[in-house]
Amino acid sequence: MDLKSNHASPVLTDPAPINKSRLGIHSSLLPFSQQAASLSSTKYMTIPRKKPGKLDDVRSNGWLDAMKSSSPPRKKLLMDFNIDVASDDADFAYCSWMLKYPSALNFFEQIANYAQNKKIAMFLDYDGVLSPIVDDPDRALLSNDMRCAVRNVAKYFPTAIISGRSRDKVYDLVGLTELYYAGSHGMDIMGPLSHTVSDDHANCIKSNDEQGKEVNLFQPAREFLPLIDEVFRTLVENTKGIKGAKVENHKFCASVHYRNVDEKKWPIIAQCVHDVLKDYPRLRLTHGRKVLEVRPVIDWNKGKAVEFVLESLGLSNRNDVLPLYIGDDRTDEDAFKVLREGNRGYGILVSSVPKETNAFYSLRNPEEVMKFLNSLVAWKEQGGAKCIV
Repeated sequence: MDLKSNHASPVLTDPAPINKSRLGIHSSLLPFSQQAASLSSTKYMTIPRKKPGKLDDVRSNGWLDAMKSSSPPRKKLLMDFNIDVASDDADFAYCSWMLKYPSALNFFEQIANYAQNKKIAMFLDYDGVLSPIVDDPDRALLSNDMRCAVRNVAKYFPTAIISGRSRDKVYDLVGLTELYYAGSHGMDIMGPLSHTVSDDHANCIKSNDEQGKEVNLFQPAREFLPLIDEVFRTLVENTKGIKGAKVENHKFCASVHYRNVDEKKWPIIAQCVHDVLKDYPRLRLTHGRKVLEVRPVIDWNKGKAVEFVLESLGLSNRNDVLPLYIGDDRTDEDAFKVLREGNRGYGILVSSVPKETNAFYSLRNPEEVMKFLNSLVAWKEQGGAKCIV
């Protein structure tokens, strides 16, 4: 990615399809005979310009189907993945899936061998990775053991949290000053001070972190702040009559959670969001795990955020750097894809059910994530990968 070529906010473009013939992934990066995954990055829904109040809108444009597929029942996942086992044989199905996406714990030695004489950079999502998915997002708290594991990793490797939450919120939840934070799916990054980066990007300014240390603050969607605030207030007002609905303002995106909404009411909440967005052509809708997210129409995602942080650290286009990205949601696929296509490192998907993904490896849940992080620390303390000074 040429981050220096455009000082204005980038315009959203359709993601280019993965061309397997040009990936050229080094065999030492591939578990078994794994082939490049073909999953496209986060799916964006076209917003038809129709009259409001018609539930046919959200049915015809696929919103309802996307909402149901964002967190499908286990039986449907097994059918979609074409695993020829009984639908109740979930453990066997997961083991079959792991032949393609093996456990990063079971294959830790292989990862460690590849990391020898390399400098690891760690990237982590928050929800579903460091904390479990819960009904109330405000209760997705970091355990003391997980916080300790992340703190220890950051002692040896530059570590960044890239979350859909606002940067301030995820910082409050994690509470570690030694990390880099990227909120709003990477549209709000506070990272290491790099004069080259800050001088070359119009949306990058010098700022200070909580300790007063100079840092870079990169906000490529800053011009959209008034729009997001306006849409957030409208969504709060228009959904207040829908029991269980929760709207959050993540500064550069707004999220409408429907996890606690009766499924019979999903068409109503979808239509409500549709009717609001039809008046904002510069905003778009994406689907997460039982959440509708309203974002600016710019070409920016978690994958580009990873590239920006690596550039800020002076680690771009280097053969002695191994980025690791652990995520669990559709939005993390953009980061997995960047690492895969660039032959740079490993994406690790956190999932207890089979999913197609651009990741190389898998972990079952946050508990396994913590074990993996602790394994990295123990390996480093025994003389493993280089530290990044």
